[in-house]
Amino acid sequence: MKHLMKLSLGLALACSLQLAQAQSAPKVVDLTSRPGVIQRMLVLTPAQVPKAAVILLAGGHGGLQISPDGKINWGKDNFLVRTRQLFVDQGFLVVLTDAPSDRLSPPFLRDFRETPEHVIDIKAAIAWVRSQTKTPVWLVGTSRGTQSAAYIATQLTPPDGPDGIALSSSILVDSEGASVLSMPLEKLQIPVLIVHHEQDGCRLCPFTLIPKLMNKLTDAPRKQLLSFTGGENIGNACNAAAHHGYNGLDNEVVGKMSDWMLNK
Repeated sequence: MKHLMKLSLGLALACSLQLAQAQSAPKVVDLTSRPGVIQRMLVLTPAQVPKAAVILLAGGHGGLQISPDGKINWGKDNFLVRTRQLFVDQGFLVVLTDAPSDRLSPPFLRDFRETPEHVIDIKAAIAWVRSQTKTPVWLVGTSRGTQSAAYIATQLTPPDGPDGIALSSSILVDSEGASVLSMPLEKLQIPVLIVHHEQDGCRLCPFTLIPKLMNKLTDAPRKQLLSFTGGENIGNACNAAAHHGYNGLDNEVVGKMSDWMLNK
């Protein structure tokens, strides 16, 4: 019996080691997206064949300042930045994008998210992901990242554009550029997932405007609102430690987002 127990334990440890080896360490990928411009990405690969891919677009000014060794120097608490491994655990190939090399100082992505150059940069990221996997590619944005994801999706169609988008804590009131509500969302003919905290206290993201957002998605073949309550609410209402960033709800939010994007 002891021999069998040792054998079982050894097999379990071997399987765990194989899984750890199969899931490669995060790597930094630098793309030439425009002449003389580098779009840096941090790439995380699941242990198994990816079920889908997500390109994560952080909020705030978006300048994560990813170093060559993969260290993130800004925005570690951002909802999508801090949950990137949770998406990997759900089976996604995960790509976390930084500001491009010509926007690596203030104001970073501010006043840049709705520009042709930003579209070109993320188009290059999408093309790179498609070269790595034949699975669907999603753009996932949070807070100001929703301005990027929504705008890019209105400018590009697959395969140049994403196969679907997920918008969490959407910017619904005009500020520093176009709000998501002001964009031509009726053009979208891809699945759209809307994620929002009902108690989001950020003045740019009132939950009361979510029905208006959903109603604009007239041509989306599949759309869904995932709303959440509870968790922790700390500090500035527009920061990641507040309801705006789903503080305390990471596993629940990522789990439900993943299930919907994977059409479970």
